[in-house]
Amino acid sequence: MSASVRVRFAPSPTGPLHMGGVRTALFNYLYAKKHNGTFILRVEDTDQARFVEGAEAYIEESLKWCGFEPDEGTKAGGNHGPYRQSERSELYLKELGQLMAKGHAYKAFDTPEEIAAKRTEAEANGDVWQYDARTRLSMRNSLALSAAQVAQLESEGQPFTVRFKMPESGREVTVSDEIRGEIRVSSSVLDDKVLMKADGLPTYHLANVVDDHHMEISHVIRGEEWLPSAPLHVLLYEAFGWSPPAFAHLPLILKPTGNGKLSKRDGDKGGFPIFPLAWTDPKSGQTSKGYQENGYLPEAFLNMLLLLGWSSGDERELFTLTEAVEAFSMKNVTKSGARFNPDKAVWFNEQYLRSGDSSRWVEPLKELNSEAMQGWSDTKCQQVLDMMLERVQFLHEIGTHLYLFAAPDRFDEKLIRKKWKPETPGYLRELKDVLTEVEPFESDNIETQFKQFLATRELGFGAVLLPFRIALTGTGGGPSMFDFAEFLGKAQTMDRLEAAVAKLG
Repeated sequence: MSASVRVRFAPSPTGPLHMGGVRTALFNYLYAKKHNGTFILRVEDTDQARFVEGAEAYIEESLKWCGFEPDEGTKAGGNHGPYRQSERSELYLKELGQLMAKGHAYKAFDTPEEIAAKRTEAEANGDVWQYDARTRLSMRNSLALSAAQVAQLESEGQPFTVRFKMPESGREVTVSDEIRGEIRVSSSVLDDKVLMKADGLPTYHLANVVDDHHMEISHVIRGEEWLPSAPLHVLLYEAFGWSPPAFAHLPLILKPTGNGKLSKRDGDKGGFPIFPLAWTDPKSGQTSKGYQENGYLPEAFLNMLLLLGWSSGDERELFTLTEAVEAFSMKNVTKSGARFNPDKAVWFNEQYLRSGDSSRWVEPLKELNSEAMQGWSDTKCQQVLDMMLERVQFLHEIGTHLYLFAAPDRFDEKLIRKKWKPETPGYLRELKDVLTEVEPFESDNIETQFKQFLATRELGFGAVLLPFRIALTGTGGGPSMFDFAEFLGKAQTMDRLEAAVAKLG
């Protein structure tokens, strides 16, 4: 085993990458970088029945969008490849042969129907049946059959699997977990897991252990759902004569209700994404939007995932990827499941949208509103950002404020009934005359003259400011009206005031 830290993210290309998978990749990446180690992407594609075209490319694109790409992997290459399990068959067969030669694995010729019949028979008697040390000698396998019988079945081309031979006398298996401490399980409750399927492909258990050893993986950081497999993996390392890596099983990401693992159905029901990028199902043609398409920034997405099952130990919530590397420790990963809060995900996006130099959003804003902002200068776009960033949760929402691009042709009827008084048109005409004289037509000057106008006529803000807003925007919310008037310029401000008074007066 290598003395350096080497970790791997090993997804199966059976569909889109769930946000829980991204969090597993993130925690692996953080641990590697914290210890100047290596982050590896390995594709576990031995389950051909569930293989989905395009899923591998989707996984790679997702990690790229998130901003942490592997040091070694299917695209990055490296000295421990191939990094796709379907290309490592010779290695699995070689190691499986060694395991069988040592007496730790055996051939099983039982058909699925025969095994199902055994289970049904046991259930009828109120028992639970599994293929293990107690039952294996009653089955059709190389332990129960003679060498001649095995040779006969093989010559006939009888399909067989290869199973791991669990210790016959129950013994305590200890799994040392960096998050959960020591976990002890009796081997008597473990079944003889299949290591090679009838199609000649290895199962997850064999390929996983062989690959982790040969790729010199120092720490296996994976989801809690693999915890039941850990005792088997420890026994496999022992049978091979290899030193096991350190294990760390991450807590589940739970539904917003906290009851059960977060699923796509929860996202569909709650109206929030659970995939990093949009995914189109190749069978149904149905497309599910991801965090990217919903307007989330990758920094916000990662920060949200970081705090699902980990904390810095203080009240801090905002971390760049570099800061997360510095702060990350497996000691601060929780054992219990982490409840996903979609509102908190939105909050993180707001923080990253508003932090830093807002000029970085000028070009993205233009791209999102290419038709409406055609010919706009960077200065004009920057004005919009200065007015609107504090009032939106996502950058694309700015484009939904139509008054930024054209005078309103509709006005909020409820506000009109409530706030538009018989004297309002007169106030706005007088205000228009006052503002016509403002030079230069800038926010501070507009505000000063507006307040003087109110003081001279002994009017309250409510009598004029909201009607002024309605006249210019058609609605009751939005940016500072003095900033907005400067943005429009004097001519457009006067035109909108005049048009509103004519229509509503």
